[in-house]
Amino acid sequence: MTGRFVSFDPLRTLHIPHVIALKPEQWLSRKDLIQAADWILFPEYWQINALVYGWKKKIFPSISSFYIGHDKVEMTRTFQAVCPQNTPVTQILAHTDTAVEQILDAFYFPFVAKEIRNSMGQGVFLIETRKDFLDYAGNNSVLYVQEYLDIRRDLRLVLVGNQVVTGYWRQAAPGQFHNNVSRGGAVSFENIPEGAVHLVESFAGETGIDHAGFDVAEVDGHFYFLEFNTRFGTRALSDRGIQLSPRIYSYLNRCHSPGKLLVS
Repeated sequence: MTGRFVSFDPLRTLHIPHVIALKPEQWLSRKDLIQAADWILFPEYWQINALVYGWKKKIFPSISSFYIGHDKVEMTRTFQAVCPQNTPVTQILAHTDTAVEQILDAFYFPFVAKEIRNSMGQGVFLIETRKDFLDYAGNNSVLYVQEYLDIRRDLRLVLVGNQVVTGYWRQAAPGQFHNNVSRGGAVSFENIPEGAVHLVESFAGETGIDHAGFDVAEVDGHFYFLEFNTRFGTRALSDRGIQLSPRIYSYLNRCHSPGKLLVS
């Protein structure tokens, strides 16, 4: 049979055949197309409950990819539950005066503070003084604080389905704290450690995540999860000529019921 897909993110599904692209705000007016589709690709977070529980549709990325990846609080608590040995020491507290003092008593400078919903290195702060932390705390109702890992680069590992399909090192520009490509970080696809790949694939298998860019740090041969994003930047992949949509299409074919492949 010929597969039918509805995509709410046409750029990420550009090379997948049999795709109908819709804008998220069209979801109710084009209910007929959505209900006829085999898969709904890259919906917005606010659409998920209606699509999955209301209309009983299959979505990609998976529902656990969306829910666990919704913000840094959700993903970090899952990291702590599934693989605590691979999670930096982290405290997540509602902002109160007591919580501020508790964190300052528990962490040595420098440490890292993050805004819970942000990406591309935005909202990640190196805290070197009490004033730095008070400035951060003054702008955040949730305090997310993590131990500082002494690294000069980190790994971006790209998962599609149950496999890491590519990965690269990101190294901060001289004098910069952030390794993100969007912040000027240099990229290398060489010597990607198998241990980090295995860690990501194992965690994804445990949790049902099937599409994400995982950020992993290596300290003295040990790997730590930093975060992941379901809608991660692809500039480094594009520069390398790597397209993810054929891998997504292959994965969706494998997920389909036996005898009902999505290819003609």
